[in-house]
Amino acid sequence: MNQRSVAVLVEAGAPTEEELKGEFGRDIYRDFDYDDPRFNTQFNEVLESHLQHCPVARSNVGTGFWWVSRNEDVRKCAQDWKTFSNAGGYQPNRPDGLPYLYPEESDPPRHTAWRNALNPHLSPTTVAGYEDAIRSDCNELIDNFINKGECEFISEFGAVVPGWAFFKNILGVPIKDLKMLVDGVEMGTFAAPEERAHHMGIVFEYLGNYLTQRSKEGPRGDMVDTILKGVTYEDGTEAPWDHKLSVLVDICFGGIATTTYVMASALHHLATHPADRKLLAENLSMMPNAIEEFARVFPPIVGIGRTCTRDVSVAGTDMKKGDFLMLAYSASSRDPRAIENAATVDITRDNVLHTTFGAGPHRCIGSNLARLELRIVMEEWLKRIPEFSLKPGTKPEYLTGFLRSIRKLEFVF
Repeated sequence: MNQRSVAVLVEAGAPTEEELKGEFGRDIYRDFDYDDPRFNTQFNEVLESHLQHCPVARSNVGTGFWWVSRNEDVRKCAQDWKTFSNAGGYQPNRPDGLPYLYPEESDPPRHTAWRNALNPHLSPTTVAGYEDAIRSDCNELIDNFINKGECEFISEFGAVVPGWAFFKNILGVPIKDLKMLVDGVEMGTFAAPEERAHHMGIVFEYLGNYLTQRSKEGPRGDMVDTILKGVTYEDGTEAPWDHKLSVLVDICFGGIATTTYVMASALHHLATHPADRKLLAENLSMMPNAIEEFARVFPPIVGIGRTCTRDVSVAGTDMKKGDFLMLAYSASSRDPRAIENAATVDITRDNVLHTTFGAGPHRCIGSNLARLELRIVMEEWLKRIPEFSLKPGTKPEYLTGFLRSIRKLEFVF
């Protein structure tokens, strides 16, 4: 889509363009950029300003895109894949040469075929069988630093647990290569836009070699075997090799790039809110609801893309066929129209409504595993380290793009 003149609906009582530039360094309604460093440091303030005054903001970065914030609108768009297609990718201004990731960046029936094949490996029953192994991994990692009385949570624990859980139990990828893949995914997300394709290329190359190696081995009965077996598409053709590789990359990306942020943010909250920490440590039965609340307030997916397949209106904003829009899952889970006291972290909240795992047919395939990891991490941490706080003189270091990440988080105990 070429740049064109667009109108942004801004509701009455909103700050002026000049006031926005003074507060956020730019007009976040008509000139939003999720890669702007000010968005990283004023994350919640920007989201809440959109929710209050501008249901659909505009970005002029590259070819431009729309930014949809409110819960009702986000859910409607996510569920209507025929109008808002995933087949054009989930990030705007896609780097040249970056392959599409199946099944995420496809639509039914192709998406359905892959999801049906992969779902058994991530079903509640299957995932429950990994609990003892994940619990053991958590304790092994805690053993490494508990006697020091401090840790850098991300490198020593938070970035390791999801990868171990996924590589050991789901994919069978050697855990010695975890750091390289985590770094590749992170740089492919947060490096300068012109450098991202290079880093994702490293991930593709490694996983391509791994898939080739596995194709020459006997079957293990795991997800990689299912990916290698492939699926039959609606036209009767078999999924080609590059699609199989993209499935492996997509699954790996989701398995190691998102859960860390939620668990780190949850423990940061408990480190800085002693009453909540004590309540949860003494009442572990509250954990499932608390995890849903942490997932709601600390969503790792800031926004995910769709492409309009026809002219359509969203929240009073006219969009053209071919327009790109981002569904701001991060904002929609903080929408006061859908959630009472939405800006407050309330670990006693019942029936937590959120879009952290998405909505519609493209909803996160790994949500069962993510919930299990979060529950085990929180339980084991609070059992063994019930009293902990931020290391004096430190604070979390964040990175923000279409994902949000904590790069450094130091605890003492």
